[in-house]
Amino acid sequence: MISPTDTVLIVGHGSREDSGNQEILAFADQWRQRQPAWRIEVCFIEFAAPSLNQGLLAAARSARRVLVVPLILNAAGHVKMEVPEAIEQARLSCPQTEILLAPHLTACDPVLAVLRRRLRKAMQALDMPDPTTTGVVLLGRGSSDRGANGDMAKMARWLLESGDHELVDLAFTGITWPRLERVVQRQALLGMTQIVVLPYYLYTGTLMQRIHRQVAHLRLQYPQLRFHCTEHFGFEPEIFELMTQRVLDLDAQVPDSRLPCDGCSYRELAHDAGHGHSHEHTHEHAHEHVVHVHPAGIAAGAHDHAHGHDHDHAHAHGHDHAHAHPHESQPA
Repeated sequence: MISPTDTVLIVGHGSREDSGNQEILAFADQWRQRQPAWRIEVCFIEFAAPSLNQGLLAAARSARRVLVVPLILNAAGHVKMEVPEAIEQARLSCPQTEILLAPHLTACDPVLAVLRRRLRKAMQALDMPDPTTTGVVLLGRGSSDRGANGDMAKMARWLLESGDHELVDLAFTGITWPRLERVVQRQALLGMTQIVVLPYYLYTGTLMQRIHRQVAHLRLQYPQLRFHCTEHFGFEPEIFELMTQRVLDLDAQVPDSRLPCDGCSYRELAHDAGHGHSHEHTHEHAHEHVVHVHPAGIAAGAHDHAHGHDHDHAHAHGHDHAHAHPHESQPA
């Protein structure tokens, strides 16, 4: 049971555009109203304060137990590497505090329900709501992590199979391909007369602003097509319910198999390549060994099971800020 001595710590990505950070803070306020007995705090991986390390240390110093819940759709370097490393550091500084890590939101039926509802509303806004002549583009943040891109591909496929649209494509705003312009070109060649762009983003930021500019440009480039672009969806009820369930699963020590081996393998590769540290260090003790951080139900510390996973994590970056980390970071 969640007690007053526990802290639920939301981990947001953070954005150069402060309006995106303010939306995450607003999400936390609304979640507190839904869960008035919980102590809910917020930290950010980059671009905003408090930082991940600062937020973890502050929570660990004032709580008996910290339940870390990433408010992030796809797991790549941030979730697989930087969050666990920050937890290692906080554990070394505050060994008296139990720190548990929940899975990210990931591809799942509740998120699919949000996308389907957004698509239905978009179709109602179009002149001719015919799914056979309306292409759909699920547009998300690109990654150098194939697993994160694969989660988006899964969502696009689920969206196709759960509806009547004959063409549901995937596009990315950066890092990987295809990009939105190329997908729109393909859909126009295939005879679509209308296109719905569904941004796969929780909150606003520089990339959401860029998406709206791109769609405005496409309207000029393809005057024969009708476009509709939906908004980000971080305040939908399903997101609050998912976050709440993550906390309840941590509290009940429900194991989750999505992150442990993937996270460890990813971090081992990164350490071997010399990329082993997050954006900022505020820990007080040096550490010499890798402590694997797993979601609830799997103890911290070295484990002896073999990793048979084949991860091919590229270290190339296409984002516009420089740091030596093997992840996909872009401004939100």
